Amino acid sequence: MTEPNFATLVSRWYEENARDLPWRKPDVGPWAILVSEVMLQQTPVVRVLPAFDAWLARWPVPAALAQESPAEAIRMWGRLGYPRRAVRLYECAVAIVERHGGEVPDRLDQLLALPGVGTYTARAVAAFAYGQRHPVVDTNVRRVVCRAVAGQPDAGPTTRPADLVATEELLPLEPAAAALASAAFMELGAVICTARTPHCARCPVESSCAWRASGQEAPAGPTRRPQRYAGTDRQVRGLLLGMLREATGPVPQQRLDQVWTDDVQRARALAGLVQDGLVEPAGADAFRLVGDGPPQPVADLTH
Repeated sequence: MTEPNFATLVSRWYEENARDLPWRKPDVGPWAILVSEVMLQQTPVVRVLPAFDAWLARWPVPAALAQESPAEAIRMWGRLGYPRRAVRLYECAVAIVERHGGEVPDRLDQLLALPGVGTYTARAVAAFAYGQRHPVVDTNVRRVVCRAVAGQPDAGPTTRPADLVATEELLPLEPAAAALASAAFMELGAVICTARTPHCARCPVESSCAWRASGQEAPAGPTRRPQRYAGTDRQVRGLLLGMLREATGPVPQQRLDQVWTDDVQRARALAGLVQDGLVEPAGADAFRLVGDGPPQPVADLTH
């Protein structure tokens, strides 16, 4: 199968079968797409949907968020997970206002220069918000390309430069068609060409899939070992951040001490939150979400 035919078949399938998601609406702007892409990192769609709607209802444009504090972004993020993303979105909003007059830039180099915006997110915004031709490669896209073109059951845990090259070779030359194909590849990997139970009979390129032709089976186990949560620093960080997020002011150290009995682990988790720019001292014996009040001296967290 020639490369344009692959993209055409998957794009046609996408136009008929794509999930109805708010960030795919025709009138959705670049800011909403940037927000969705950041929220969707390592987070299922079902959890992102309510958070996305609430975020855009409160901050429909970057300037609205830039006028707030990073603490409000963390509060609004709630329990979506990986809360540093909330701070990065806040920093993005500030940078967009300061550097680009409040409009999300359309140049790839300018997108890459935004705080916390990496290779995937920058290309996703350029493609999905501005209809540009860029290889947008996430785990789902890598799996589709690896199976259909290379004939391998899995692409591995990380994106390599070769993955960008292989995906770009499949894109139509016309930018709008390429952007559509990028969305289609991603959707195909998310709902049809899944990691463990692919629905090959429903795939628009099954007849030409190199992996199907090889007769290989899907890997029996996950590419990456699932991360344990219970009892980890991540859990302790979440408990501490939850208490701070729900507070209306600084939280005394003695209240934070109640969330976890292991003093060493709790202190390590709190220090990590400070180091990550999510929490800051509020006096000698209290803490608050970063930016949730006037500047305070840095506390010594080593004892």
